[in-house]
Amino acid sequence: MRILILVVYYLPSAMSSAKLIDDLAREFHRLGHEVTVAAPDDTIDQDCQVTLEAGIKVVRIRTGEIKSASLWLRAWREVMLSPVIWRKGKSYFRQNPSDLIVYYSPTIFFGSLVARLKRLYGCSSYLVLRDIFPQWAVDAGVLRRGSLVHRFFEHKEKLNYDAATVVGVQSPANLDYFSEQVRSGKYRPEVLYNWATPSADEGSPGGCRVRLGLEGKIVFFYGGNIGVAQDMDNIIRLAEALRNDKEAYFLLVGKGSEVPRLRSAIAAKGLTNIAIHPPVGQNEYLAMLSEFDVGLVSLDRSLGTHNFPGKILSYMDRSKPVLASINPGNDLKGLLEKHNAGLVCFNGEDKAFEMLARQLLADPTLRSRLGRNARIMLEDCFSVRMAAAQILSHVVGETH
Repeated sequence: MRILILVVYYLPSAMSSAKLIDDLAREFHRLGHEVTVAAPDDTIDQDCQVTLEAGIKVVRIRTGEIKSASLWLRAWREVMLSPVIWRKGKSYFRQNPSDLIVYYSPTIFFGSLVARLKRLYGCSSYLVLRDIFPQWAVDAGVLRRGSLVHRFFEHKEKLNYDAATVVGVQSPANLDYFSEQVRSGKYRPEVLYNWATPSADEGSPGGCRVRLGLEGKIVFFYGGNIGVAQDMDNIIRLAEALRNDKEAYFLLVGKGSEVPRLRSAIAAKGLTNIAIHPPVGQNEYLAMLSEFDVGLVSLDRSLGTHNFPGKILSYMDRSKPVLASINPGNDLKGLLEKHNAGLVCFNGEDKAFEMLARQLLADPTLRSRLGRNARIMLEDCFSVRMAAAQILSHVVGETH
């Protein structure tokens, strides 16, 4: 079967969605399918670049930078993704039909492109929904409900959903929310858990700790998007609470709309136990994670949707204990506690967050035990083989 995957970030990006999609593409390829991944790229010097990487065709379409752009420039560039990708890649798409389209959200702006390609190919589509936008932006106070901009984004969101044959949300709580808030007879929603391909080993040290001057530190590591929904002020408050503990250090690796403001806040508070590092390639990211001690998760407490951050898969893969401060009602709390793979509190419970951090800081045996359990949790609950089989189960009858 010929499978086309659409995603905003692909390797060598260190965004968690890039690794997630690469794992899925490799599993489809392992099963004998012909796989193409199409993604925007701001680093290439031609409109459309096609390469073969590990048996997977990768189609990169030249666009402007998205993740580090200002909020409204990023929004505009995402709005234009479908027309730009079609205009610059239509020769490839017309000459290379697909039997299944898998597309990933965020973004909500692939809808018109997927609808066009479905008509062209007469095929099914599967939306991997990992971000219910614009609802989270309303919850976080970024957008005003009912405003012109909000209604525009809601329209694009509906087009994105309506282009899907099946919509896979990431948790039971999200399925309940999605089924209550978003009603359409054009697609079937279901739970599709995040996935990963467990590494054969836990990685070897790459000298990151020495290079960054972090010898003797217990490093709390965050990797991924640094935006409004993550409420990284939450992490800064934690670093401030532990500023007098000489062992504790917080390293945030990534980019996003909040980076300039957060750097200013760190400087204004005079904090020397926290730093924001620019994004790195996937191999360096995993090397860094292998060397450090605790994986951090932060989500804005006002979010009504229940995000399961993709970055947690890398933490589990490298046997790192998870320290999470999340929105109330999020399934992640029960899951981590059930598997004894991390310590969790709700965002806003700053004293509890500090107490949990201090437990991990003081107890290497606890860190080791939680980390081992995190790896077991990855292997038991988040298999890429199960995810691929679930997606393919919806089209196998149509293609044979």
